[in-house]
Amino acid sequence: MKEQAPRIEVIGNAAAVAERAAALVIARLHDRRPMTLGLATGATMAPLYARLVAATCAGVISFRTVSSFNLDEYVGVAPQSPGSFHAYMQQHLFGHVDMEAGRARIPDGTADDVAAEAARYEAQIAAAGGIDLLLLGIGANGHIGFNEPGSDFASRTREVRLDEATRIANAINFPDPASVPERAITMGIATILEARSILLIAKGPEKAAAVAAAIEGPITAACPASALRLHGNVDILCDEAAAAALATRPHNNNRRRA
Repeated sequence: MKEQAPRIEVIGNAAAVAERAAALVIARLHDRRPMTLGLATGATMAPLYARLVAATCAGVISFRTVSSFNLDEYVGVAPQSPGSFHAYMQQHLFGHVDMEAGRARIPDGTADDVAAEAARYEAQIAAAGGIDLLLLGIGANGHIGFNEPGSDFASRTREVRLDEATRIANAINFPDPASVPERAITMGIATILEARSILLIAKGPEKAAAVAAAIEGPITAACPASALRLHGNVDILCDEAAAAALATRPHNNNRRRA
């Protein structure tokens, strides 16, 4: 695959990044045509979802024609557990918008056969016609979804072992560090790259090295996010702190819709 530069926009602070990201998503949802979203979780996404909820409550957008697939879920964590991504999505988005029941899909981390669940989820994405717009965060180690460093760019939805750095970063969502899951189901990198458009959001100084590696470093499995440079339709929104390690600052006036 040929390398293609993503469109990069650096915005002053985290709140402004969330506002800009929300504007891009709202623009896609405004005409209320059927759309399939790929959804991420974590602190980066919460302010974006809050703005989407507000726009829905104001009647600006509707989720009635939206379907969604979440990137990942922990293995062995029940959907009703506060640390699960099922609970996160219900708290931050699904419980507050008008998406029809059954159209929001998240991997089942409690499945008896995790490999079969991963294959089923991959097949569901394909049967839905793929993902129109996929939202991504980026880990401090360069992961996207739970595709940790070393992940094959040809990987599909599968069970993975989480890096210790990822477990430490996510410990805030669990009652004690020992209870942080060691494994998860995640969309693979090849699955991610099949989305028709991708919007990656990065905020904070802890993401600066990963952002620089993804955008300016070699395209390598050591930085899974660098695979996004093999996709032709990627937008990256960063605050000043997350963009601090970039050698070349982007010009924000040369972007197009995500």
